Amino acid sequence: MNRVRTFACRLLSLSVNLSVFIAVICCLLLFSCKDNALPEKKYRIAFSQCTGDDNWRRRMLADMKREMAFHPGIEFLYKDAKDNSRLQARQVRELMNEGIDLLMISPNEAQPLTGVVEDAFNKGIPVIVIDRTIASKLYTSFIGADNVEVGKMAGDYAANLLHGKGNIIEVIGRPGSTPAIGRQKGFQQSISQHPDININAEIYGNWLKDDAAAGLLKVKDKLMHADLVFAHNDVMALGTYQVCKKLGIENKVKIIGVDGQPGPGSGLDLISNHLINATMLYPTGGQEAIRTAFKILNGEPFSKENILQTLVIDSTNVHLMQLQANKIDEQQKDIEKQQALLEAQQAIYNSQTTLLNIAVTALVLVLILGIIVLVAWRNNRIINRQLSASNNEILLQRNQLIEMTAKAKEATEAKFNFFTNISHELRTPLTLILGPLEDALTSPKLHFTIKNDLEVMQKNALRLLRLVNQLMDFRKIEHSQMKLRASENNLIAFVADILNAFKEIAKKKNISLNSSYRVNELMVWFDTNLLDKVLFNLLSNAFKFTKENGFVTVTVSTSKDGKEAIIQVEDSGIGMTPETAAHAFDLFYQEQGTAIKGTGLGLALSKELIGLHHGSISLQSEKWKGTTFEVRLPLGTAHLATDEMVKDANPSTTAYEDIKAYIADSNIQPAAAPAAINGSSKEYSILLIEDSDDLRNFLKNRLVANFDVYEADNGNTGLSMAYELVPDLIICDLSLPGKDGLQITETLKTDIRSSHIPVIILTANNSVEKQIASMQFRADAFIAKPFNLQHLEETIKSLLKNRKMLREHYTTDASPQESKAGAPKKLDRKFINEFTAIVEKNIANENFSIEDICKATGISRMQLSRKIKALLGINVNEYILNARLQKAKYLLTNEDLTIAEVAYQVGFSSQAYFATVFKNKLSVTPSEFKEKARG
Repeated sequence: MNRVRTFACRLLSLSVNLSVFIAVICCLLLFSCKDNALPEKKYRIAFSQCTGDDNWRRRMLADMKREMAFHPGIEFLYKDAKDNSRLQARQVRELMNEGIDLLMISPNEAQPLTGVVEDAFNKGIPVIVIDRTIASKLYTSFIGADNVEVGKMAGDYAANLLHGKGNIIEVIGRPGSTPAIGRQKGFQQSISQHPDININAEIYGNWLKDDAAAGLLKVKDKLMHADLVFAHNDVMALGTYQVCKKLGIENKVKIIGVDGQPGPGSGLDLISNHLINATMLYPTGGQEAIRTAFKILNGEPFSKENILQTLVIDSTNVHLMQLQANKIDEQQKDIEKQQALLEAQQAIYNSQTTLLNIAVTALVLVLILGIIVLVAWRNNRIINRQLSASNNEILLQRNQLIEMTAKAKEATEAKFNFFTNISHELRTPLTLILGPLEDALTSPKLHFTIKNDLEVMQKNALRLLRLVNQLMDFRKIEHSQMKLRASENNLIAFVADILNAFKEIAKKKNISLNSSYRVNELMVWFDTNLLDKVLFNLLSNAFKFTKENGFVTVTVSTSKDGKEAIIQVEDSGIGMTPETAAHAFDLFYQEQGTAIKGTGLGLALSKELIGLHHGSISLQSEKWKGTTFEVRLPLGTAHLATDEMVKDANPSTTAYEDIKAYIADSNIQPAAAPAAINGSSKEYSILLIEDSDDLRNFLKNRLVANFDVYEADNGNTGLSMAYELVPDLIICDLSLPGKDGLQITETLKTDIRSSHIPVIILTANNSVEKQIASMQFRADAFIAKPFNLQHLEETIKSLLKNRKMLREHYTTDASPQESKAGAPKKLDRKFINEFTAIVEKNIANENFSIEDICKATGISRMQLSRKIKALLGINVNEYILNARLQKAKYLLTNEDLTIAEVAYQVGFSSQAYFATVFKNKLSVTPSEFKEKARG
């Protein structure tokens, strides 16, 4: 037995040694294959293009690839930013993380891309900037034409073409684009030397044909009298030609473009076809960029600034340029063919080498497999014993799982029963709430303010009742406890009865409620108690999302083949995005960014109820243009089982409260317009940013007695109003359409114009994470819904009181740095320091005014006045006057100056006026003050 074990151990050891030996051989063969198959990558060069959509940019990329054909062994990484500066910055950072050796970039905009280019340069990555510059010199090399020179050349050519006299329209690129700025500057410098040439109009074409055409149509009258149009690129020049042709002046107006690239629809093609008169050649710089890149990577001398030469292309030289471009393209195609042949030959060689290596490896593997089979047979016996033990354990676990599943099913049934019971129990207290509410609302002595609150209570109680009903129905469907009891009914009369319930709300909201019946009578088998829930839900949604003066139309017809009844509910409401329409029937799905919220249950329930009828429901919608729901019900009884049909028609059992619950959400009041700014009469103002009309109106009614209250129903509007009104306090919901509460808080607190405004966050999500996030974004208070109104009012008073104490702190003689407690916020302290420094610097300037401070700080006069009033408690002019008098007191006390000299140094041009103001403020003349101070 011991001998057998020894032999097995030796055999196992031998097999391991052989396996290691064979593995080493295989690795050597694989490495050999790899070395023969492909050359190792030498450099990784990345190119970030601002956009690849136009012909000039595609030509640049083609020039780069043509030049790279002479440099094998290069890995070229390309990113297209689609005219998005933020996307381009993110793409460049991704390229930096991939370990590139050199970065080439054509920036979409100068300022937004400067930071990321500087980061790459500072990390030691060589950077070549192509075509467009950045707002920094931290790059390795720049390659591009001089746009100012291009503009001058275009201006000189235009002046020569017009013989020094005429009217010109300039079609400029995108605002802020460095090529557009340079070309405009050079063109205007050249034209300014010809007094008889006038630039009658300047429009922005954003480098696009359609934008240029639209801009020219806006100045059609000036275009009709123009002699020449200078477009900043050939794409916009083509758009100019199309507009001129449309107006019938294509033979009168001369057109000059920029780029001069070959290809269909490009500059050379436009000149050759006599669509434009000339173009300024704007080289792409693609070949030069690759050449410079290899000079940098190989440590060869190179130039940091590489200005490409340009020339004028017109009918005299266009054919020569086209011939040159065609010749280059043909040569490139020949190079590509030769490269393809070389790659094919290399592939054949690699495949043959691989086959040889595979054959050798297969022979070795056969030997190894024989040894492995012997060892596996031995191990198999051991494994079989282990599997037998495992099977017994698995059988035991399976029995345990069956037992646990039975218990889980029992627990699920118990939960369902509890859910059903609690839902039934909710209906009783809701009924007891709605009954007294209706009685109270019918009282003629009810005060209108109390009536408004009771109507809000009734509306939300009905919403809760509707939600409970829908949840109960949905749970019944899930557990197959809702059965179809279809009877034959007149669908026309059934729909007409349901429409009657919505006539009052249609009249109230001034919505046109229409019906269209293609037949007088349509007998269909359906369950009246289920189908009315579907139609009530579709109609309530239509009225909820349709604004005043809109329409809701219900159409009943049959399909073309006569096998289905069709009910269509069409509205002119806000519509849905394609994404929302695709998920409209998903359970609990809600559209993001809308001011009207739902539960995401009604349409899912409607789909299930129509499914019980063996029918279908679908929708068609377009954002801001409306939605159409279509319900299809099969005609006849072939689709129904015997237990799904009843002989006698079922009268609808939808309760009065259920009907009111369905139309409660339709009665949405429009958001109140903000109060006029000049109408403010209270000491403090509050801005409410809340998308719930009911809650917003409730808070406004409670706060308007003590504050000027302004309203906004979405985040974007609220942010704009905050900057416009500069309120004393903002109450903001956390979840809003557009920008949410955290984004609004962050924006306001990081902006010097609004950083002093206290912000209270209201939210139904009272999680600790949301509270921490609110504090991180510097919100002043966090209040969870439902909240105590007195708590909210006391929070408002406390924040306004703290702001008042902070203002008193600023107006003391002590500097902010000397204060120990209640230190002001960093951004507010910075603003006050800058403000006081500006005033001190201009204390001797008699013409110094608020406008000078606005220019220095970059904020409007209203925003400056409100912020200084909020922080210092005085207006700007009063602060400047106090500062002048404070400086005058110092000079009278410590300097040997005359009264006139002191008046001059503190910004008073008249000694008499200075003395008058000094006495009015300090109750003593400057001379008396000086004598007392030195006596």
